[in-house]
Amino acid sequence: MKKSFFSKQHKRLITDPMGGQNPITIQVLGICSALAITTQLENALVMTLAVVFVMISASTLISLMRNIIPNRIRIIVQLVVVASLVALVDEILMAFLPDVSEQLTVFVGLIVTNCIIMGRLEAFAMGNKVWDSFLDAIGNALGYGWILVAVAFVRELFGSGKLFGYEMPGFHYLYEMGYMNNNLMVLPPMALIVVGLIIWAQRSRNKDLIEEN
Repeated sequence: MKKSFFSKQHKRLITDPMGGQNPITIQVLGICSALAITTQLENALVMTLAVVFVMISASTLISLMRNIIPNRIRIIVQLVVVASLVALVDEILMAFLPDVSEQLTVFVGLIVTNCIIMGRLEAFAMGNKVWDSFLDAIGNALGYGWILVAVAFVRELFGSGKLFGYEMPGFHYLYEMGYMNNNLMVLPPMALIVVGLIIWAQRSRNKDLIEEN
């Protein structure tokens, strides 16, 4: 019997990393970028799109080549594939979004060493078919991305009263009541606090996560 392209197992490849197997909040991977580039929502979105592109492309390519990659050099091959894709992303950003590229600086290049990407290539793409690897990449990239976007949303909104650099309607009422932009929001410790609150919310909703850990 032919397996459906969107079987229950395939759907879980996308949904699990978005929740109970999130690479940042549950597996504690890729935490550095959550600290470094989440002061502005635009940067977080661009980084998310970059990781989505690199991870999907790399997982697909590694899965296609998995039977011809010699075992002793598989890590090197994975690094070469990821590094080539990251170089392409970096060039595109410098050409079309130079301001964002300047703000992200070295963090785009550090996608090469992102343990979420390398981990999924080694643990999944090297041993699974292309479609499964494609879906796994989507799930883990989006699971990584929504955390970045959520953290950046909170930090930019309460740190500057803006989103995407624009003043938020209604915030002037808070200012009139004495609210001041919280400069703590732009410091790395606040990213950890926000991620911690997301972890607390996840585990409060899903008691199984507490038992498993």
